Amino acid sequence: MYGFIYKILDWFIPVGIRTTESDLLMARNFVLLHLIGPVMGHSVTVFLWLTVRSNPWQFWVLEACVASFLLIPLVLRHHGDIRLPAMVSVQLLVGVSLFGSFYFGGISSPLLPWFLIAMVLGFFYLADSIKIVLVGISLQLSIFVVSRFATGYFPTLVHVEELAVPNAFSIIASLTYMTLLCLFYEAVMRVSLRLEQETIDQRTKVEVLREAMNAAETASHHKSIFLAKMSHELRTPLNAVIGYSEMLRDSWNESEGNERKAQDLDRIQAAGRHLLALVNKVIDLGSIEANRLEIDSEPVEVSLLVNEVIATASPLTQKRDNRLMVNMPEDLGTIHLDALKVRQCLLNLLSNAAKFTNKGMIMLTVLKTQKANSDWLSMEVTDNGIGMRQASLAAIFEDFQQAEANTVNHFGGTGLGLTLTKRFCEMMGGTIAVRSEFGVGTSFTIEIPLQTALTDVREPALAVAS
Repeated sequence: MYGFIYKILDWFIPVGIRTTESDLLMARNFVLLHLIGPVMGHSVTVFLWLTVRSNPWQFWVLEACVASFLLIPLVLRHHGDIRLPAMVSVQLLVGVSLFGSFYFGGISSPLLPWFLIAMVLGFFYLADSIKIVLVGISLQLSIFVVSRFATGYFPTLVHVEELAVPNAFSIIASLTYMTLLCLFYEAVMRVSLRLEQETIDQRTKVEVLREAMNAAETASHHKSIFLAKMSHELRTPLNAVIGYSEMLRDSWNESEGNERKAQDLDRIQAAGRHLLALVNKVIDLGSIEANRLEIDSEPVEVSLLVNEVIATASPLTQKRDNRLMVNMPEDLGTIHLDALKVRQCLLNLLSNAAKFTNKGMIMLTVLKTQKANSDWLSMEVTDNGIGMRQASLAAIFEDFQQAEANTVNHFGGTGLGLTLTKRFCEMMGGTIAVRSEFGVGTSFTIEIPLQTALTDVREPALAVAS
């Protein structure tokens, strides 16, 4: 039953008014009152039709005005906002009340209580425009008073003693109307209290989350400061281990029959260098998070920088029988950038490619590009290794994350190389992008904005390092 009634009421209500539960409840009540209100009002006009002699024009004007309230829901449907139909309804109800009271009974008219209903409706639906409502009501009330004093009397179209029954009907209808308004107000207040409580609960949760976030940020900040301060304490003994192992290794080379001990020293030196590389990555990440790492821009010969990187990365590619190819113009000129960070970014990408490629090809492409009317240095590392699944690409730049769960077991690593590469690129105002297909290969592209224009670029030359 209620579903059928709501379906009828909702037909008059535009979608834009149904955004919240309270707005929908208000609109439904507005439509309901304007559908049953004219019915209750006709209980008075029907009695006047039976009572008033000859049914003068004043009666038909009153009847037309009462019937016109049935059109208010249609105004709501086509206008899309409740304020205009509510304003029309309030002013029309005031006019009907004063016009009917002037011609049908004066201050004893059964239509006079409708004036109070109009006032309540104005405060109910137009609280944010109450000044306009009161101006309209005051204007109509002034016309009523002026007309009364101008004529000196109320026209006697119906005798006062004949208005007892319609007065009773009008009071009952008014009480019913007001009861519906009160029930609606109670429902709105209940919804408002519930929403207010939900808002309070959400604010409490937000405060708890904010405190937890602040605590996490504080802990992360302390961690970063700790890692940054530990750089000297961690690097110094590791450098000593590596240095003394190199000295011992050189001394063992001078003696014969010490191959076994020399191999042990090589293992110590390799393990020390590996541990130092891991410590350096963690320290660099901590320095970035502690805002202690700065960009050191200097003039750099691009071809010289790339050749240095290739010389360092070539042994890594040879371990798995890979070919390292370089596609770069012969002369990219001298530009300003942080050579140390660019070198480390390229080494990270090349070492990753070498680690996940076996008997394949690794291509490094270095070019000048134009973007947004400025020069950029583009460096792309492509391999035909194991590749990555699309679902794994989002996690590879996060701290201590690998593309696959078993990557560490099969290939090793800390999951910090790509994280640092991304952080370095962002610090230099650049970007890093990745394309990959599982079982086919991977391509990483770094783009860094240049502070000075590059020299003229000649045709690319293809170099091969094996």
